[in-house]
Amino acid sequence: MKSLKLFVFFAAVVFASFARAADPAPANADPVARGKYIVSTAGCHDCHTPLVMTPEGPRPDMSRALSGHPESFDVGQVPQLPGGWLASIANTGTAYSGPWGVSFTANLTPDRETGIGKWTARTFIDTIRTGRHLGRGREILPPMPIMVYRNFTDEDLTAIFTYLQSLPPVKNKVPEPRPPVAAPVAAGR
Repeated sequence: MKSLKLFVFFAAVVFASFARAADPAPANADPVARGKYIVSTAGCHDCHTPLVMTPEGPRPDMSRALSGHPESFDVGQVPQLPGGWLASIANTGTAYSGPWGVSFTANLTPDRETGIGKWTARTFIDTIRTGRHLGRGREILPPMPIMVYRNFTDEDLTAIFTYLQSLPPVKNKVPEPRPPVAAPVAAGR
């Protein structure tokens, strides 16, 4: 439990260092402005925008904003975690490995082939409400904070979707999640 708390604390510190103040948008604002405000304050870029190394340390690559795990970045063999560790994160900040397997952050841009360009607002809302891809498919995996995002109103989620649809599409086919690797069996068992 202590390692989980340390992981959460470390992740919050790292991700908060990337945060920029967003101009508040009232609930009755233009849906694109409202969606941009929510995306900017809800940490969507923290996982869905790949990181690049700069002289100041890792920073979001805004030229690939919200495009998910880069298709050109193969995470290879995921390292086995030592005792007490919950997860490992790729240096892009877009691939996560833990007891659930390996998850890759989705392309949230409106690219019709590799992003959410064919989705409807209803599909987006159902995905968040059910915690399932397209509202009915595979489970949405960690670190996606579905339990938190379910608290958004339908109006909030519609504004987020409207904003995401206003972005330039980025062609980027994110890999499918990988299942967990079976733990090695101890000798003599």
